[in-house]
Amino acid sequence: MENETVILVTLVGYKLFLIAIGLWASRKTQSNADFFLGDRQLGPYVAAVSYSASACSAWTLLGLSGAAFVIGISVLWLVLGALAGMMIAWVYLAKPVQIASREQNLLTLTDLAALDVDGKHREHLTRSIAFVILFSFVFYIAAQFQGAGTAFSGAFGLPSTEAILTGALIVMIYTWLGGFWAVSLTDAIQGTVMLFASALLPIATLLELGGLTEFWANYQQVASPAQLSLTGNAAGLAIIGVIIGGLSTGISTFGQPHLIIRFMALRDETARRQATAITAVWYVIVWFGMAFLGLAGALLVPELANTEQVFFALADSVLPTLIAGLLVAAVISAIMSTADSQLLVSASVLSHDLGFGQRYPNRQLMISRIAVAAVVVISTLIALYLPAQIFARVLFAWVALGAAFGPMVIARVAGWQLASNHWLIGIWLGFGSAVGLSLLPNAPGDIAERLLPFVLHLGFLALVRKR
Repeated sequence: MENETVILVTLVGYKLFLIAIGLWASRKTQSNADFFLGDRQLGPYVAAVSYSASACSAWTLLGLSGAAFVIGISVLWLVLGALAGMMIAWVYLAKPVQIASREQNLLTLTDLAALDVDGKHREHLTRSIAFVILFSFVFYIAAQFQGAGTAFSGAFGLPSTEAILTGALIVMIYTWLGGFWAVSLTDAIQGTVMLFASALLPIATLLELGGLTEFWANYQQVASPAQLSLTGNAAGLAIIGVIIGGLSTGISTFGQPHLIIRFMALRDETARRQATAITAVWYVIVWFGMAFLGLAGALLVPELANTEQVFFALADSVLPTLIAGLLVAAVISAIMSTADSQLLVSASVLSHDLGFGQRYPNRQLMISRIAVAAVVVISTLIALYLPAQIFARVLFAWVALGAAFGPMVIARVAGWQLASNHWLIGIWLGFGSAVGLSLLPNAPGDIAERLLPFVLHLGFLALVRKR
């Protein structure tokens, strides 16, 4: 009961704090540029950590540690793939996107995609992008709400329906009030808490195990040959598949609308350079920390039935009750608030890209806020009445968005010139192949699903670009 009380008090305090941020941010939000991009005044720390939290969220704390528990040290390829994707995005994509956003007054990913497309082609392209984003994000957001309900239910034994409704309402309130400023600041707070948890818990666990040398000696005694192999004991060409499959984790990063807008919102070149370094440090600490926790779990909680609970199990095992309760609350809060960036992008699609806000020029902010509420309602209904495996649903949305938009962003940054209809064909090729592969009877997110749609789209654009 003591642990549950700590978690509950922390959660209530955190949610009240989020609403206070929304109220503060509402004073800085006077236009759609403020609501969707914070008037392009995002500083390096908030940009870096909100980007990281939006990209990784609680899946990294729970999913990555669970994967390491099961597959062993070959999880390294997943970690390196994520790090590579992040660094390429910040070093190669961030600066051109930032400059284009300022010079061309771009507010959304759709604006970037349709830069030199006019007439009917622009209309078809805009509607197609809107469909892909909304289709993917309502399920993405629903999965986050569903995850919040599951976490809340596990912590308190309460019906998940109440948790889903409460979490959705809180997220809607602060996103409605403060838009991009509120979302970025809350994500930065969430990312800071994740960073703290990813440093504290692995250090406490390592001390419990007697140090790095002692940990490795004991791990070798309990791990299987596959868990001790960097290739999962694969042989021949399967080794290449393991390595490429892990490294391909990061390629979908390039096409995520809620991450691209962080580049558009950066204050200046100095902020971009500093944010790049901060993001790299955050990723290294969080991803390697969670990978280590998964390996350590095989020693300290070897009989754990649900491997994605290794974070919670180790927190209870190696930390005092108060600290463990705070970390559990942090993870639940991360799950509940991770949907805000996707929610804001979905609202920008309805209000800005599809032009509903322009139809009522004196009420653009109100239209944007109504769009936020509409997406929350739809996503909540899906979470309540169409539940599905959370991991599979999030992974599908991540891969589909990456395949639909990642190659397009790369081509835009590289300055490729294409016929207007080829941009549209490419998006549907990437998205359609991602959907088709996801329907095949195989494991969610296998190498074909993660890699092939992206490669098909990028290869098509390279083939048809004007020389």
